[in-house]
Amino acid sequence: MDKGNYTFINEESRSPSTKRKIIYICAVVVIGFGVGTLLFYFINGESFRSHGKGGSKPDTCSIPDVEKFDCHPDRPISEAECLKRGCCYIPASDLSVKDSDLTKSSFLGVPSCFFSRNHKGYEIDNIIKDADHIEATLSRNISSGFPKDVQKVHLNITFIDNVNLRIKLTDADSNRFEPDIPLHYKIVHKRNELYTVELGLDGLLSVKRKATGAIIFKTNLSQLVFSNQFLHLSSHTASSYLYGLGEQKEGILRSFNWMRYTIFNQGDLPVPHRNLYGSHPFYLVLEPNGNANGVFLVNSNAMDAVLQPTPAISLRTIGGVLDFFVMLGLSPSDVVEQYTSIVGRPFMVPYWSLGFHLCKYGYDSLDNTNETLQRNLDKGVPIDVQWNDIDFMKRYLDFTYDPVNFAKLPEFVDDLHARGMHYVAMFSPGVSNSEEPDTYPPYDEAAKLDLFVKNATGSDFEAKVWNWNLTVFPDFSNPATPSYWAKQFQKYHSELKFDGIWLDMNEPLNFKNGSEHGCPDDEIENPQYLPGRPYPLCTLTICMTAKHHSTIHYNEHNLVAYREAHATFDAIKEIRQKRPFIISRASFAGQGVHSGHWSGDITSDWEDMRYTIPSMLLFNMYGMPMIGSDICGFRLNTTEDLCTKWQALGAFYPFSRNHNDFDTIDQDPAAMGPNVLKATKDNLYTRYYLLPYFYTLFHRSHVYGETTVRPLFFEFPDDKNTYDLNEQFLWGPAVLILPALHNDTNEINPYYPKGLWYDFYSGEKFISIGEHRSLQLELTEIKVAVRGGYVLPLQIPANTTTESRKNAFDLLVTLDENQKAIGELYWDDGDSLDTYENGVYNEIIFSVKNDRFNSTVNKKGYDTTMNLNEIKVYGLFKGPDSVTINGKSGSFEYRKPILVIKVENHTLLQELEITWKY
Repeated sequence: MDKGNYTFINEESRSPSTKRKIIYICAVVVIGFGVGTLLFYFINGESFRSHGKGGSKPDTCSIPDVEKFDCHPDRPISEAECLKRGCCYIPASDLSVKDSDLTKSSFLGVPSCFFSRNHKGYEIDNIIKDADHIEATLSRNISSGFPKDVQKVHLNITFIDNVNLRIKLTDADSNRFEPDIPLHYKIVHKRNELYTVELGLDGLLSVKRKATGAIIFKTNLSQLVFSNQFLHLSSHTASSYLYGLGEQKEGILRSFNWMRYTIFNQGDLPVPHRNLYGSHPFYLVLEPNGNANGVFLVNSNAMDAVLQPTPAISLRTIGGVLDFFVMLGLSPSDVVEQYTSIVGRPFMVPYWSLGFHLCKYGYDSLDNTNETLQRNLDKGVPIDVQWNDIDFMKRYLDFTYDPVNFAKLPEFVDDLHARGMHYVAMFSPGVSNSEEPDTYPPYDEAAKLDLFVKNATGSDFEAKVWNWNLTVFPDFSNPATPSYWAKQFQKYHSELKFDGIWLDMNEPLNFKNGSEHGCPDDEIENPQYLPGRPYPLCTLTICMTAKHHSTIHYNEHNLVAYREAHATFDAIKEIRQKRPFIISRASFAGQGVHSGHWSGDITSDWEDMRYTIPSMLLFNMYGMPMIGSDICGFRLNTTEDLCTKWQALGAFYPFSRNHNDFDTIDQDPAAMGPNVLKATKDNLYTRYYLLPYFYTLFHRSHVYGETTVRPLFFEFPDDKNTYDLNEQFLWGPAVLILPALHNDTNEINPYYPKGLWYDFYSGEKFISIGEHRSLQLELTEIKVAVRGGYVLPLQIPANTTTESRKNAFDLLVTLDENQKAIGELYWDDGDSLDTYENGVYNEIIFSVKNDRFNSTVNKKGYDTTMNLNEIKVYGLFKGPDSVTINGKSGSFEYRKPILVIKVENHTLLQELEITWKY
């Protein structure tokens, strides 16, 4: 110490007694300070124990609850183990959460064991940066508490383009399992990045939006856990408005109240707070100013995502690597387009699949199937597709039909085709191994090629599904399996000319937990950290130790449905030489390239009917726009009132099918009474009228990755009132669907974002400032509103899409505040392969400005007739005195408030200019 600067008393002038007094006073101060410090930490619950190597001083544990990141996510929570991990221990609410609670709720509580401020689980060094990458090495410094910590982790950050980057953490010394799904991206070397990336030797990694400074991804790599069977990384989010993270029976907006969302395919019944059929490790976040960003974790292992009020997300997976794609869309739509550009664009649907579908488990015979279909046709219900559930099979065997009760099924399907209708058959991923030798090719041929999933000892893994005895599973990860699978479909299609495929039970579901003989008692079946409910991973599926072609089921489980859908899509495409139509129960990220999805075994009750809306909205964000639910519910008996309102809602699902269980009443529209029948017919009439608009949206989804059905915040991201709307939705940017979803009331109170809105049927105008509006509906009614500023292509409906496509088109113009509108129509033959890619389509662009409507043929590659009937204009201040069509006087009527222009002698394949004058 420099005495000249820090001496306040001349030391030489002090007497011995004075020195003793000073020493005494100093001792009292020191002791007092120490006691006070101890008292402070006692009162505040701080542990003053050693925190081990790299441990923490007590002040590094003074962290607000919302900022505490869990250092002991495995249970039971032990103070000794926490401190051994170099973390802080303060008893908190997670200690009161019991295993039994986790079966009913996703609430985890504030962590008692959490990372300290100076925790150094990994040390970072060797940071190297060039124009396209940042690389670094992370070296393990202290045990994570999980077996087999990876000692050196390689970090690679790739700058992809202006709005996308990739952050990948791998084992630097050995290869680990990574899902081999196709990823589509190309590095753009000349970029104008909208983001900044910062990485420091302290382990802090952040991605921020340049324009606003919003945090997109911010993590402390010192707190990373990367062990053999547990990987954990936490990141701050830009806000608590987060959507995604797999399939659960929840609303669209995820909760940040210490909530866990599990991502692991399982085939149990949809109940709240439980992981369901699909695994989609992707989330979208709205930023405070309405911008949006997204994160996709390329990992197929079972995982949990935990949201806490920071706001922050912790991703915990039990295998693989941490491979993140970070997307900075300016809008929610941009994020979904960027996501689907990586995992693949959705398949282009056949037009007929947009019609109404009919099915029941328990027809039990072709006579009952035909009788049900015919009574609905006789009552005038539009139907495009008839389905059969497993009861049409011979003893529940894939690639068969019952030769007694469904003896004339091929002729029935041929008759459907003659009437312009279509047929979908069901398949499960497992086949029976208990048939007489050489009598069942789906088993015999796969057995000869050794294509079945194996058990831990190398024998074919035996499960129990629908087959009368035991079931084995073709291994779709084996490169030889798709050709075997296609061969079975080829043989089957030569007998039964099905049009679409229904893939069920492909989580894969197993009626036994594991196998008849149990599963090995090892760390694969019983990892130290168990995502989701406190049940073994093999619950209602096969053992995690089961062997696939190049890995074990532990890694492959969530990919089974993806691989099966891919193999099926390729097979059907080759066999039919038309667009495949596949609906799958289980799913994984990117599966929208090959299949759609339905929401599984929902119950016939009001809660489950309401759940179907967020299910549709989330799967559109996942790039699976062909999504729907069993109208009127699958399980238990529906009621007339419930089914009436559900048929009205279900008419506006992308995938619209009525289907229910074998032990329930007939709930097809004709069987349920006059109200259900009227709701079905009225609202399907509207659906079929709107199909050209819907089909154009599916085209845009296929080409650009846009959503078809979307939440309101996609169109109004700066309006926070739209962020958590679960009981209304948009088709595209323009058509707002407002259903009645509650028992004993037909009153609804929907939210109308700011702007001009019109009643679809009456043209009544409503100018909203961003407000709720109370509406009274008829029992059979659903409200359909159209946003001002759009031109909707419509087509006069018929009872099948085959017939409706022969009819003339109408156009609906809804003017905005400036008397403007825009729209488009994509049109091809509705069934051929690659029509857009081959240029065999027509594209018509519509615009309205200055009392002038223009229709422009942007592309004319499909030879057809596209006759017009009439154009309706909503939103004129008054009726015009005259209308001209391409310079000639036109016929019109003004039925206040609607202008109707007759255009029967015109076609959409000619340029149109229509003006109106006052």
